[in-house]
Amino acid sequence: MPDGIINMTDMGIIFSVTDAMGIHRESVSVELTKEDPGSINRVDGGKIEITIPEAGTVEEFARLLQAELEGMGYESKDLYDEDDEDEE
Repeated sequence: MPDGIINMTDMGIIFSVTDAMGIHRESVSVELTKEDPGSINRVDGGKIEITIPEAGTVEEFARLLQAELEGMGYESKDLYDEDDEDEE
């Protein structure tokens, strides 16, 4: 597969960030081709549009993605929130 096309590993890395922030996968749109400089945008309706850059690694971009999403007001969520468990 050409380097300029995203693959399932790339998507897994992107989803590891968005899932941890509680963003539903149907609210995330990722361009199928990598294009410099890459982009992260929130559009009408709250959808997140992502273009992975061709330069650099997806792991590097994932750190930027997390920081950008935090700047948009998203926060990392504990997937196993202790408040959801009733231990009494």
